Amino acid sequence: MRKLLMLLSGAIMAFSTASAQEKMPPYIPETDKAVLQKLDEWSDWKFGMLIHWGTYSELGIVESWSICPEDEGWTQRQPYGIPYYEYVKKYEALKSQFNPTKFNPEKWAKAAKGAGMQYVVFTTKHHDGFCMFDTKQTDYRVTAPDCPFSKDPRSNIAKEVFEAFRKEGVHAGAYFSKPDWHCQDYWWNYFPPKDRHVNYDITKYPDRWKKYKEYTYNQIEELMSDYGKIDILWLDGGWVRPRKQSEKKAADITAAETDGRPLKQDEDIDMAGIAAMARKHQPGLIVVDRDVHGPFENYRTPEQQIPAKPLDYPWETCMTMANSWSYVPNDTYKPVEKIIHNLVDIVAKGGNYLLNVGPGPDGQLHDEAYTTMTAIGEWMNVNGEAIYATKSVAPYKDGKVCFTRKKNGNVYAIYLLDKGEKLPATISFSGLKPAKGAKLTMLGAKNKLSWKVIGDGTQISIPAALQKKDWKCAVAIQIPAVE
Repeated sequence: MRKLLMLLSGAIMAFSTASAQEKMPPYIPETDKAVLQKLDEWSDWKFGMLIHWGTYSELGIVESWSICPEDEGWTQRQPYGIPYYEYVKKYEALKSQFNPTKFNPEKWAKAAKGAGMQYVVFTTKHHDGFCMFDTKQTDYRVTAPDCPFSKDPRSNIAKEVFEAFRKEGVHAGAYFSKPDWHCQDYWWNYFPPKDRHVNYDITKYPDRWKKYKEYTYNQIEELMSDYGKIDILWLDGGWVRPRKQSEKKAADITAAETDGRPLKQDEDIDMAGIAAMARKHQPGLIVVDRDVHGPFENYRTPEQQIPAKPLDYPWETCMTMANSWSYVPNDTYKPVEKIIHNLVDIVAKGGNYLLNVGPGPDGQLHDEAYTTMTAIGEWMNVNGEAIYATKSVAPYKDGKVCFTRKKNGNVYAIYLLDKGEKLPATISFSGLKPAKGAKLTMLGAKNKLSWKVIGDGTQISIPAALQKKDWKCAVAIQIPAVE
């Protein structure tokens, strides 16, 4: 029954995701030439690392959400039944024990580079408001005197991460949460928080909201001006966005939205001002105002999902390498085959793949994170040519074969191998035909492959010598020209 429910849940989620994509407002293209150039470069990178890390790693629990009073189930407070304010006090006291003395961003960066990742997005601040950088706007930060790691010469964690990854040639992106549940100008302790939204009436206390906007602006300006070259500003907390107050009932903060979720207040954070300031410091900066479909969502970010078909705008699937976004002891990691298949599927549909890891309280990644990245890198060293700087090409997928195309016209037919599967004697697909006389080769092998057209499809013969080799995850066949 559990397996059946999981299958049904997956099918419903896939259907819901496809339906949501169809209902999305139109993508608004960027007009800034420098940003367009950077977006074009980013679309060639294809594969990146997302890092969720904060004091929540001390408890080995889901990031931030346990202090939000929404009944999510997966965010239960520990121990169960602990009074809310007692728990928040305990949670915020984690700052006084956060001391990741084994923090080694160079090791992370080398592993990411070895896996073929070309950009990193690091959580400078999650929704709980704890800052992993040396902000001057709050004492709730890793460099504050009452945080033991502040005595470490590498206490400005975000800066160390960005520098380590840039030294490896990996582009830097800053994750930043627009909501801040620690800040008195977002969750004012005069009122109890009810959910993830601002907990006071902005129309009654406009000066408090103005202070919060300034606080957010100032923190982002610190990140954009004091932390070297930043390529991506990845903003989370999409519920912080403009809303028409005319749609809200008088004195009611919980009128119904069309999607069934409560309609909240006009949490306009002034994205126009933030983006202009950020790009003044970082020309060409990609701004990703997640789930706020408008001019400041330069690319879209389906979470833990892969779209059913190619999308006609820039996009990136963000997904966990294990089960959780943040560190959980004994977390279960996805098989390398699954990750490679996801990467091929995403790239064949024109997207990028942002794969998440969560460091532990000591600053180390799970050993399995490293072995997984090593295995991914071994595959990418052979097949990266079929991944990087490619575009989607029709029919993008036929059965177990996915297709990508280089700007020079080369097409790659990538055959997805099941775990333990040997390379078959023939690989066939429909919808795409090599040009007459085209010489096909398999990446990682020198043999020329014979092929023939059968009806509207192509059949490629695989030499016996190649069938005997121990291929992992997938093989890529280069087709220099197609009809």
